[in-house]
Amino acid sequence: MSFFWATLTVILAVVYLNQRQRLRRFRDERDVAQLKIRRLEEAREDSDQHTAARQSALFDSMVEGVLVLSSKEKIEMANAAFRRTFGVSDDCIGQTMDYAVRSHHLHELCRAAKEKGSILKAEIALTTPENRILEANVVNLTHEGRYRGLILVFHDLTELKRLENTRREFVANVSHELRTPLAMIKGFVETLMDGAKDDPTHCMKFLQTIDKHADRLNFLIEDILVISQIESGQLVMNPQSMSLNSVVNRVMEDLEQRGTDKKVKLVNALPRNLVLHIDGDRVQQVIFNLVDNAIKYGRHGGTVRVETPEYEAGQEMVEVAITDDGPGIPAESLDKIFERFFRVDKARSRDAGGTGLGLSIVKHIIQSHGGRVRVESQVDRGTTFFFTLPARPKTKATSAVTGQ
Repeated sequence: MSFFWATLTVILAVVYLNQRQRLRRFRDERDVAQLKIRRLEEAREDSDQHTAARQSALFDSMVEGVLVLSSKEKIEMANAAFRRTFGVSDDCIGQTMDYAVRSHHLHELCRAAKEKGSILKAEIALTTPENRILEANVVNLTHEGRYRGLILVFHDLTELKRLENTRREFVANVSHELRTPLAMIKGFVETLMDGAKDDPTHCMKFLQTIDKHADRLNFLIEDILVISQIESGQLVMNPQSMSLNSVVNRVMEDLEQRGTDKKVKLVNALPRNLVLHIDGDRVQQVIFNLVDNAIKYGRHGGTVRVETPEYEAGQEMVEVAITDDGPGIPAESLDKIFERFFRVDKARSRDAGGTGLGLSIVKHIIQSHGGRVRVESQVDRGTTFFFTLPARPKTKATSAVTGQ
């Protein structure tokens, strides 16, 4: 019996040890499996978090403002563009749409989209300091017959509308500018044909008037052609050494009558024999536009002066200044003054004429010479336009330094 129990004890011990080893191996395998599962879950969570982060970054990088409303019309999501446009912070989540948007038109659009179950679109105006105009697209989120909420996508049309208005004004201004000299030319030609040509005094006077209005048409068409060349990248400069005085004198001769009509004194205070390396025709267009503006918008009986305030012999770039003693330009308009079609005072601009292209052309021509243009102005004190032009052809070393 003792041998039996001893043998059984040994067998049980072996079985126990085997079972213990199996149990330990099972536990090890289970632990490894659990570790793998945990790592997979962590990887999935990391992946989910990474995906969520990517989606959030994509959502916030959208130019369009996006707002997601729940079925209870509470804000579930609002991207950065929406918050920026409507001036709200992250705490808008969970609030009603009234918290972020106060627009009766938009609320009516949302109600209609909810009732009709369709995508609706409309323009809305925000009464903010920027006076924005937005296109709102409202999408009904209905799934399997159950209303889930709304998605609102906002496209900012403010700049597009501004460009549409300025282009519309440009077309109207150009039409007016073309018709006025054409009407004058046609009228004087008809008068000459009716017999005025036989009176030498009247004939010469009428021909001079026709010539003046033909020049006005020529400058207008030249502005339009230059803008077209700028937009197509085909504006070509043909610089050569020439006297800046001769260019300025030609401009003052062309504008002499206009200055006389307003009793404006035109002063050429440039140094004698100032020779620059420029495209004479293009620089003449620059000076014509600036002096013409100074006459048109300056005060009656004022002075327009062209000079080089800090000129020294041997300068690489020479700064030219054109100064008037007119009403000046408001500070808030100075950073926009060289924008195409921009006008400081639209009413005065319509009366004075012009296309709104002159200063934009000035900027492009000066930059094409490797120069810079700027403006200083004080209301009721006058305005000075400064621009720089090269005194000599640029060498490779000079070009490398200036970055031109």
